[in-house]
Amino acid sequence: MEARVAAIADGLAAEQVWLVEHPPLYTAGTSADASDLVQPDRFPVFVTGRGGQYTYHGPGQRVAYVMLDLRKRGPDVRQFVTALETWLITTLSQMNVTGERRDDRVGVWVQRPDKLPAAGAGTIAEDKIAAIGVRIRRWVTFHGISLNVDPDLGHFDGIVPCGVKLHGVTSLHDLGVPVTMPEVDSLLRTGFEDVFGGTVRP
Repeated sequence: MEARVAAIADGLAAEQVWLVEHPPLYTAGTSADASDLVQPDRFPVFVTGRGGQYTYHGPGQRVAYVMLDLRKRGPDVRQFVTALETWLITTLSQMNVTGERRDDRVGVWVQRPDKLPAAGAGTIAEDKIAAIGVRIRRWVTFHGISLNVDPDLGHFDGIVPCGVKLHGVTSLHDLGVPVTMPEVDSLLRTGFEDVFGGTVRP
């Protein structure tokens, strides 16, 4: 990814999005608080250069590494993060799932009226279904998003996901949407094109 970003910045390679699925692991962003790593020996921990705190990646979760040239698309970091949120929300809407933004939390959230909210968390419980963590170098983006399709949600217990203690995590399968990873990939591509423009297969 680092090499691809450098090549894009040098005008030697085209923009690209990688869709990957990791083995179970935790990643620490640049704002990670060591106390949020609750079970440090549970899975490997990788320190990354992306923004954000601790997050989990593993089987059943689609990770998209997004390498776009913001010199061509508009050098605005906030606008780019908003576009990533819109991409996820648009993708979820194709599965009749209502994803929402929160001003005080990065990522995409779903309301859970079927659950009791934690004390101090508001009147309706909310779970995170997708995370965002990015870095930008020479106005080329990298790292990106993760969408919970059908991961083992218990694996999130080893961290405080993204430093948020009052809300949980969920997945499409947890919400009763039995979608496959290839189906999610197809919907992600459609949603991406709605937000960022057309794509071509390598």
